[in-house]
Amino acid sequence: MGLATFKGGIHPYEGKELSENQPIEVLVPKGEMVYPLSQHIGAPATALVKKGDQVLVGQRIGEPGGFVSAPVISAVSGTVKAVEKRRVVNGTMADCIVIENDGSYTKVEGLGEDRDATKLSKKEIIDIVKDAGIVGLGGAGFPTHVKLSPKEPEKIEYVIVNGAECEPYLTSDYRVMMEEPEKVVAGLKVMLQLFDNAKGVIAIENNKPEAIKKMKELVKDEPRIEVCELLTKYPQGGERTLIYAVTGRKVNSSMLPADAGCIVDNVDTVCAIYMAVCKTTPLMRRIVTVTGDAIANPKNFSVLLGTNYQEVIEAAGGFKQDPEKVISGGPMMGMAMFTLDVPVAKTSSAITCLTKDQVAEMEPTACIRCGRCVSVCPENLVPQKMMKAAMKHDLEQFKKLNGMECVECGCCSWICPARKQLTQAFKEMRVAVRNSARK
Repeated sequence: MGLATFKGGIHPYEGKELSENQPIEVLVPKGEMVYPLSQHIGAPATALVKKGDQVLVGQRIGEPGGFVSAPVISAVSGTVKAVEKRRVVNGTMADCIVIENDGSYTKVEGLGEDRDATKLSKKEIIDIVKDAGIVGLGGAGFPTHVKLSPKEPEKIEYVIVNGAECEPYLTSDYRVMMEEPEKVVAGLKVMLQLFDNAKGVIAIENNKPEAIKKMKELVKDEPRIEVCELLTKYPQGGERTLIYAVTGRKVNSSMLPADAGCIVDNVDTVCAIYMAVCKTTPLMRRIVTVTGDAIANPKNFSVLLGTNYQEVIEAAGGFKQDPEKVISGGPMMGMAMFTLDVPVAKTSSAITCLTKDQVAEMEPTACIRCGRCVSVCPENLVPQKMMKAAMKHDLEQFKKLNGMECVECGCCSWICPARKQLTQAFKEMRVAVRNSARK
């Protein structure tokens, strides 16, 4: 039997050799800490503190603004300097809590205490995950307690741990699987307590043989958990492509993974669930890869949320050459940045610094109707026709062509010999369609 995979996809330069053998280093922040009140899909959190308040490590400083929302927890002790607008990763100004770190890291009572997850009810586990402020750490930032609360939990058949890490350059999930595999397995076991009819699957691309070996060894005596080896291909780690590769089930834009009997969570999210439930520790840190040919010493760091991006880059030795492009995330799904004076948030997986901005150098030419974009699209769309609709801003035609099924993976742009900015156009059209529907 071959390796699990999906139809379509591409093989971009991986770039993982820059940081894959760099163990996770704990980064101790020096400057002030900035906590955006919106670090997740859904309603922003509401500030619970004001200027002059004293806060402790593990203290809730932002209250969820609704069911699809998540609290914000302070990772340091110190004084609240301000609750004000600050620049965040996507370039916008957002409401943030600014804390002057006193460097003493005084904790709230009970933080870090061991807890026996097997004695907890399903509701208690979900409430702990909610109170810990955990959201999807793979990039989307969907509140995890919502994902773990499907309407019909008895119909969930697969709990999939996404260890694919198909995004080029990123190695943070790989390092977690290499250094803390026990936490991944323990976190998955906690999740399986919520779903009586599910089996756990740890899905890993076959370019990570050491991680596969470690995980297989750890779960060999776990009857409800198995390791699934995936073919290395981008975007293998996308939620829909991963579900199809592991289960053969298809998910479209009108469905949730739960509708296909699946719950999918990233490796670091599963570790965060373990820390919250078994170690009474809310989400206050995340693993970040700092990489690219412009970085002096590419590394993986355990970074406290709220730390400034500039500090993280300095910890990796700074720039050995001025970068033409800095991306929050990886080159396929990440977001280009125009300033480094922004805080690390729950969805900050990597900082990729490149000496060449290949996209800016591209001069688009006429479409030659080669069909390559169609052959690589994991959603079986026809990007060439969708681009025509996008150029005319024809929302109805875009919808007819199933444009809303686009997952914005970038495969079509990457393969296009005419250098068309297809993904960017589709991203803008999808926003336009949603805005039109709201009106």
